[in-house]
Amino acid sequence: MALLIVKDVHTFYGSSEVLRGVSLEVQQGRIVCLLGRNGMGKSTLLRSIVGLTPPKQGAITFNGKRIESLKPDRIFDLGIGYVPQGRRVFPYLTVEENLRLGLRNKGEKRPAIFEELFEILPILADRLRQKAGTLSGGEQQMLVIARALAGKAKLLLVDEPTEGIQPTIVDEILKLLARMNESGGLTILLVEQNMELAWIPMLVF
Repeated sequence: MALLIVKDVHTFYGSSEVLRGVSLEVQQGRIVCLLGRNGMGKSTLLRSIVGLTPPKQGAITFNGKRIESLKPDRIFDLGIGYVPQGRRVFPYLTVEENLRLGLRNKGEKRPAIFEELFEILPILADRLRQKAGTLSGGEQQMLVIARALAGKAKLLLVDEPTEGIQPTIVDEILKLLARMNESGGLTILLVEQNMELAWIPMLVF
């Protein structure tokens, strides 16, 4: 069953057409990776899906519902998590405060999802009171992934998660994504330039 269907999408930045007739299906429970060099429109596709750069033409369907005309907050509420390029943490907030920004119900005192996240990312549990800006690059990337999952995402969109990170940490992050897919059935669409990602059991385009 296709959880995400992108059909004939055209997206513009000003008068420049960045995506021209893009179509893609992501089956539920799979990891799909889009590989390609900079400037190919990979990041724009993710931004179109989450409503940050809405398409001018075409259809995007998530879990049976058309979403191309919805606002980003509504798309988030439907169960799409987004990890943008560049490790976008809030540096002066603590790890816990960053995680809380990903919650749908921000009033929860100790969300159960936190315990699930700490099981797979114990390093974050040890740094809850630490300012996010003092974490290493790899730890910040793990925090951004965890924040996206805090909203109980069914589909996780990940934009170049290995960019600028040490090779040993890259391996940890990729294993983390694979583990979340295998154990929790999380569907993942990620974009990358790194051809070494081929070891992950996923579909590559």
